[in-house]
Amino acid sequence: MHKTACLIGLFSTLMLACSDELRSNESAKTTEEALLIHCGSLINGLDEQVRTSQIVTIKSGRITGIEPASNTTGTATLDLQEYTCLPGMIDTHVHLDMYPEDAEDYRIYLKRTPEDTRAIALDNARITLEAGFTSVRHIGSYLAWVDRDTKASIESGQAIGPRIQVAGFYLTIPHGGGDLTIPGVDDNDIPDYYRMGVARGPEAYREKTQELIDGGAEVIKVIASGAVFGFGGKVTEPEMSEEEIRAVVEIAHAAGLRVTAHAHGARSIKQAIRAGVDSIEHASLADPEAIAMAVQEQVAFSMDVYNGDYTAEVGAINNWPQEFMEKNEQTTEAQRLVFEKAVIAGVPILYGTDAGVAPHGGNGRQFRIMVERGMNAMQAIQSATSLAAVHMGWQDDIGALEAGRYGDLVAVKGNPLKDITLLESIDVVVKGGKIILPKCAALLPQECLAAPGR
Repeated sequence: MHKTACLIGLFSTLMLACSDELRSNESAKTTEEALLIHCGSLINGLDEQVRTSQIVTIKSGRITGIEPASNTTGTATLDLQEYTCLPGMIDTHVHLDMYPEDAEDYRIYLKRTPEDTRAIALDNARITLEAGFTSVRHIGSYLAWVDRDTKASIESGQAIGPRIQVAGFYLTIPHGGGDLTIPGVDDNDIPDYYRMGVARGPEAYREKTQELIDGGAEVIKVIASGAVFGFGGKVTEPEMSEEEIRAVVEIAHAAGLRVTAHAHGARSIKQAIRAGVDSIEHASLADPEAIAMAVQEQVAFSMDVYNGDYTAEVGAINNWPQEFMEKNEQTTEAQRLVFEKAVIAGVPILYGTDAGVAPHGGNGRQFRIMVERGMNAMQAIQSATSLAAVHMGWQDDIGALEAGRYGDLVAVKGNPLKDITLLESIDVVVKGGKIILPKCAALLPQECLAAPGR
């Protein structure tokens, strides 16, 4: 077992024990009683204003009111006067079924059963929620429908995790960036449940898209270019054709679903935009024309500008495949330069980390890169809250601290507008009125917040 895997396993075991205690803690249960949270400062995710001394009231899982503490007669259930409250954060690009070290040898997928993978996804879902990400867009997986199964376990109360927007499985060409291709392994030896989205030709993609819709997909993911972590493909080159992507878009849009395209190279980005997709994942090598097209059509870029550093460091230590390392080097700095240009041009940029390529729970590490590369802190926060919610189509429910939306809130001690890295380690998470204290789940809320070192 890899050293990183051992550490992840140990961490997961410890955190699972904390979550077991959390389930039995009355403070973590959503009840009909109102939860009153006294926030010292409040960023609502919608505007630039920072409000002070606010009471957020949550009942039956949703926010029923936000008002100055001076106007409230009730006693706060949760005293966060020394904290800044923000909306529960959103990561628009995660793969809960993956660990970063899977990249070392893809034959690990042949050793895992579907049950193993579902257990991994559930564990990573819990870790993601405890990191402050109360909603995620699970943007495809090799194992079909692992996200749907994970979502069902969370919504039934059998597991703890974020709200999940389901993609089901990738749509990809044979041996493309979303196909599980393993050097030295015949395609016939790879289980069909890993290759459900493999197709070729517009009609075949129409059928696959309808299969996703019928199965409960809430967003469709197409693989428009080669992938960094895919054998044989080139990140600069298109894979699915413009006609194939358009066929997917027509069926998805008719059903009211959005389509996002994995696209690194400029040609594949432009083909995807012309075909009518709603967002682009990565956008690493976008040229000025692609950026201008995204602005014109208001196609969002979900840009994972942190994880290249993790891959460069950990991949080198653990001897990840040379092809992956070379493509990571090819895209990391280039993507950050594109990010800078896209911010200036006015491309809508969503907070998406590609978690699974880098460790789950470290989702907040990307904020620093986004601020270093041209966003102000409020823009970065809104990319992970209200803007992400709009582009998921979930803006009525998540993405802001506002009456009517779910009672999803995170808090940090300090001012993230002055130090964005505070969002790398969240002190308090509230999902639907349920209080989660990642650092001391066994204690009652105020006991935890009053503990030494907090």
